[in-house]
Amino acid sequence: METIEQVLHSHHFLAIGEQNPKVKQLKGILSNSKPNPHKLFVAEGIWILKMCEQFKTPIDSLFLCPEHIRTSEAAALADKLTARAENLYTVSAKTYEKLSERDRPDGLMALAALPSFDIAAFHPPENAVILILDGIEIPGNVGTMLRMADGAGLDGVFLCNRKVRLTHPKLIKGSQGAILSVPVFEFESVAACRDWLQSHGFTVYLADTRAPRYYFDEPYGSKTALVMGSERYGITREWYGGDHKMVAIPMLGKCDSLNVGVAATVLCYDASMKNKMKQRN
Repeated sequence: METIEQVLHSHHFLAIGEQNPKVKQLKGILSNSKPNPHKLFVAEGIWILKMCEQFKTPIDSLFLCPEHIRTSEAAALADKLTARAENLYTVSAKTYEKLSERDRPDGLMALAALPSFDIAAFHPPENAVILILDGIEIPGNVGTMLRMADGAGLDGVFLCNRKVRLTHPKLIKGSQGAILSVPVFEFESVAACRDWLQSHGFTVYLADTRAPRYYFDEPYGSKTALVMGSERYGITREWYGGDHKMVAIPMLGKCDSLNVGVAATVLCYDASMKNKMKQRN
């Protein structure tokens, strides 16, 4: 069995403290308060780092806290990650605990790079379902919808009028690793996104409480793009200027709308089941 002592002996780790620039960089990303041109995010713990290993996520820096690495599983994972990490560091328990949000940390933390997807190489199938997030402001909501997109088998997520960093810790946590598995593409404008969808044969559906029909009455069946608007302002007017349909979720109580993540889940699962499950049966 691999031990952390064997890992440290086999590789060259540099012991650093709180004032080291790399620790300060990590803190800045955790607080979402510093520039992040390389789109690095903080991955902490065995579960998310196993996903980084699975998807071959580039690792900028690996931080180990030997005092908190208690299992052979954690030591073996650390050994695997060292082969791909550009920088290897150890930190004290005191330093690590100031960085970690966990009561019982695994002693593994990394600065990793978000995957980069090329829209030119993206060729969605005829039964594709894409979720479009237009001006979503809350990082946790974006993360939740990425997690849902993975679960519902969506083909991709498009971002327009982006308001949050994809590296925001709350987004990373909310996505539960889906930020690594779901193709995400950002468009400079609604017009550019709409042009791409039109040129690739998508029908655009706007989630709008004023829609003349409910989502469950829509048969879908072909390339489908569902647009969800911001928490405060809804879908931007530009989307209404092009070809589109509208669908609504019935509200049977006193409230007039659902949380955007919940609404997206209802709509996306329905569209995905209609488009994709038929082919499985």
